[in-house]
Amino acid sequence: MAEPSYLSAVRASYDTVAVEYVARVPPPDAMDPLSRAMLAAFAELVRAAAPRPVADLGCGPGRVTAYLAGLGVAAFGVDLSPKMIELARHAYPDLRFTVGSMTAPGTGDDALGGILAWYSTHHTPPRCLPAMFAEFHRTLAPGGHLLWGDYVGDAHLRPTRGYGRPVSYESYLLPLDRTAGLLEQAGLVVTARLEQEPGGMARRPHGCLLARKPEQP
Repeated sequence: MAEPSYLSAVRASYDTVAVEYVARVPPPDAMDPLSRAMLAAFAELVRAAAPRPVADLGCGPGRVTAYLAGLGVAAFGVDLSPKMIELARHAYPDLRFTVGSMTAPGTGDDALGGILAWYSTHHTPPRCLPAMFAEFHRTLAPGGHLLWGDYVGDAHLRPTRGYGRPVSYESYLLPLDRTAGLLEQAGLVVTARLEQEPGGMARRPHGCLLARKPEQP
């Protein structure tokens, strides 16, 4: 089966901008306090559950994966871009990083204690999100947690440059309620939500959703 064109565009674009991305995007310690609080809450929740690995899907250069590891989480990273994974492995040789798609992370059923999707789903066309979120549900163990964070809105963006280099990906910003509804349709229970207006380093509204896979009856 041929790879969807949007995945090819995302891979090629992030391979192109990987070095510039690391130079321009602030590290997790420089995030706004509410975003860091959501990451800390997610880490506490997955630590309190049965010990299972946590996948950082769309991990980029691995900074947030390493941040979670510093919070006591058995985190590993998956990213579509081989160049991003190369940078992550170089920066954090003690952590595991794998080239892969968010819709095919190579993880078994009920295998994960948590999934982090941190500013990594906005390049996915909305029609493809139900399949992605179904994969989140499949790979999470019963009682496992998801933390989703991304830009929110109602826009389809077609940038030609990103991080100072030519890019070919597109971005799809959805209202937070719509994303929450898609997670619920996939069988995940949204337990907390946060929506923030632009400010500081964030030029667009952004939000977080905490969700949980129900325990089996």
